[in-house]
Amino acid sequence: MGRLFGTDGVRGLANGDLTADLALGLAQAAALVLTQGRHADELRAQGKRPRAVVARDPRVSGEFLTAAVAAGLASSGIDVLDAGVIPTPAAAYLVSDIRADFGVMISASHNAAPDNGIKFFSFGGVKLPDEVEDRIEAAMAGEKLAPTGGGVGRIRRFADAEDRYVLHLLGTLDTRLDGLHVVIDCAHGAAAGISPQVFADAGAKVTVIGSDPDGLNINDGVGSTHLELLQRTVIETGADLGIAHDGDADRCLAVDARGQVVDGDMIMAILAVAEHGRGLLVDDTLVVTVMSNLGLKRAMAERGIRIIETGVGDRYVLEALAEHKLSLGGEQSGHIIFSRHATTGDGILTGIQLAAEMARTGKSLAELASVMTVFPQVLINVRGVDRTALAGHAGIAAAVAEVEAELGDTGRVLLRASGTEQMVRVMVEAATEETAQAMAGRLAEVVREHLAV
Repeated sequence: MGRLFGTDGVRGLANGDLTADLALGLAQAAALVLTQGRHADELRAQGKRPRAVVARDPRVSGEFLTAAVAAGLASSGIDVLDAGVIPTPAAAYLVSDIRADFGVMISASHNAAPDNGIKFFSFGGVKLPDEVEDRIEAAMAGEKLAPTGGGVGRIRRFADAEDRYVLHLLGTLDTRLDGLHVVIDCAHGAAAGISPQVFADAGAKVTVIGSDPDGLNINDGVGSTHLELLQRTVIETGADLGIAHDGDADRCLAVDARGQVVDGDMIMAILAVAEHGRGLLVDDTLVVTVMSNLGLKRAMAERGIRIIETGVGDRYVLEALAEHKLSLGGEQSGHIIFSRHATTGDGILTGIQLAAEMARTGKSLAELASVMTVFPQVLINVRGVDRTALAGHAGIAAAVAEVEAELGDTGRVLLRASGTEQMVRVMVEAATEETAQAMAGRLAEVVREHLAV
């Protein structure tokens, strides 16, 4: 059996892979592992129970999974504060804000409605390292906490969860958004009840799409993975920009007034240059992943901003930010992390900070985004291959070296095994789309030839 935890918690088909029994067992194991710190010990010494914040996105399966998680925690002696439907970064913030012992977010992020997932935040609202996830997985097979009488946990509604988070977001702004017209795509997800309010309270004129979640339509033709409706709406309404969230609102992609997409790399470039100019970018350093565009790296180098590169996944960006005590990092997909204000990627925070830079400078989003030139990037997913044989394969390594030699400093190559499927991702950047397509296709054929199963 493979590792239960993936790159962002435990995820799968709800009531198929991810059952109520599994959710209950995960919660019981997490209660055991995540209450071994000093804070929980101090509570017990005072005769108090540890606390956990539980939240979800609006997909229908979140209802029974929340019930199972809450049952597992309460039966293990944990008091549960049920925050209801809120964004993932809101759950992380609330764990930190009320000094809860840990948090649980039930969401499958940008996936379709039939999927769901369970992710944990430790004390302080930070994501778990691999070794703690491994301890939770191991604890599922062992003896559980089983208090009786007054030792069992209570389950209560976290009544002011949204208000606390909204006030926190507004408190990060030093510039109002008056005069800006923003279209917000909430992906029929967790942002629907919060993002429009935050932008409006900050002074923006707001047009909202994708804001009618019914439990089944999350990410369906809307949100950060489907930008077409947002692009059309921005143009039709004459808005200054569009903001797209994913289902749990930890991502933000943008659209300028012409309907052109501004991805996570471009957003990072804008914000890094802005913070660098204001003396707020710690150590003049930005953290990115290996998937970030070569154009971002060149733009940063031209402005004296150093790059630290990590593996794919916002958790690795977070680890690098913490290790080096840095302030800004993120992914091309739109996970942007402001460590001064958040412990994880926050799509609403990113959106208001991007809009604030427009308000502060008086520049359009297109003008701001011109800080970097995007290199054409082609990604081919080669399916039905033995991903485990990629590392160290001499034939593939030779083919990659040959392509890299041809590209020189005008492009780059990245081959990466999928973490969940028998698939290898082939990514090539080059000076032209035609070159990138040709080189990526060539390497994809090499992968199929050598790793076919």
